[in-house]
Amino acid sequence: MRHPPVWPRPPAALTAEQLARPPSGARVTVAGLVILRQRPGTAKGVIFLTLEDETGVVNVIVWRKLYERFRRAVIAGRMLRVTGRVQRESGVTHVISEEIEDISHLLDTLLAPAD
Repeated sequence: MRHPPVWPRPPAALTAEQLARPPSGARVTVAGLVILRQRPGTAKGVIFLTLEDETGVVNVIVWRKLYERFRRAVIAGRMLRVTGRVQRESGVTHVISEEIEDISHLLDTLLAPAD
């Protein structure tokens, strides 16, 4: 019997489902596949990322100054690990990014045959 591939859970990363637990303002790390990048013209250089893991989606906000520092990961990364602060507003939870790491190399483990 084949088992589904094990999601490559980066160390200390919360799942989308677990993101409801920490209080607003808490520093967290999340990780997932980049399913959406938005850079609205009205957002003054802010980029909105949507990451997806096996439990749901995480909304990430990348301020302009941070984007300049992590530009390559934000533009080219297929799977990212983001550390930042939890923000809850009008029933929506975001992670305000502080560090962004491209962990796309972990996607290869999803394609490996199950033992």
